[in-house]
Amino acid sequence: MTYNAGDVVMLKSGGQALTVASVEADEVTCIWIGEEGDLFREKIPVAALSPLDLEEEENQEDDQDETEDGDDEEDEEDTEGHTEKREKLRA
Repeated sequence: MTYNAGDVVMLKSGGQALTVASVEADEVTCIWIGEEGDLFREKIPVAALSPLDLEEEENQEDDQDETEDGDDEEDEEDTEGHTEKREKLRA
């Protein structure tokens, strides 16, 4: 696979998204921001990287958000139903 500066990649073993800064022969210099906001730069062998499709990632996140929103609505309905049952039992 050929990478270009600006491509977003990921280690084949997993982890966070990395941005390609430069490519030299069989090594790719990648940059990323760590959990505490530090900027990292490292040369990584091409064989250890795979391309990351940002549009696909965003779609998966959107799908997950919609699923989570749906769960919240069901939880609210369950809570309301239980409240009504408790009120009937008290009466």
